[in-house]
Amino acid sequence: MTDETTTKNGAKAPDMAKPLILGRKLGMLQHFKSDGSVVAATVIAAEPNVVTYVRTRERDGYSAVQIGFGKAGEREITKPERGHSAMRHLREIRLDDISGFEKGQEIAVDRFAPGDKVHVTGVSKGKGFQGPVHLHHFHTGPRSHGSDHYRRQGSVGAGTTPGRVLKGLRMASHQGADRVTVKNLVILKADPERSLLVIAGAIPGARNGIVMVRKA
Repeated sequence: MTDETTTKNGAKAPDMAKPLILGRKLGMLQHFKSDGSVVAATVIAAEPNVVTYVRTRERDGYSAVQIGFGKAGEREITKPERGHSAMRHLREIRLDDISGFEKGQEIAVDRFAPGDKVHVTGVSKGKGFQGPVHLHHFHTGPRSHGSDHYRRQGSVGAGTTPGRVLKGLRMASHQGADRVTVKNLVILKADPERSLLVIAGAIPGARNGIVMVRKA
């Protein structure tokens, strides 16, 4: 393997045991199968990812490949970031074998085919601070007789033993904005010409969110 300063812009990256790619969630639609049945599907725009850095055990203590997605404008990134890479989103993936990987190589949609099972990772929609009824599906309190506990939780701890609130008790808290992985989704269509993936079912995140698709 050559040093990370060597570039091979546009060259195809070596094959991986479990190919992966970064993309952007465009939204959901109905996909009609050949037998006439219809399923809900998610469309992902995955333009070719670029290898931006290669880490070696000798230099960094572990082996990994950093890939970038989405070209950024000059005003969207700082000068130090521009010197490293002009990509808007960067992810680092640890690999046991990094032989053949060099900076500037590309990873495209053609590594996936209809019928492949994939794991999709993204950041779920943020719902803000939510109460226990919405967050944990607690039952509501009485609606009448002057009750002021309609959407509150009940008792949270004993007054004597142990005399404190136990850790892990379900309460009101922040909901969403978590890293979520949905496993074993099926690819319905792969379009290398338009850099699109159509995946059965829903995936984490809002529209235009960045997701990582990896073969199961």
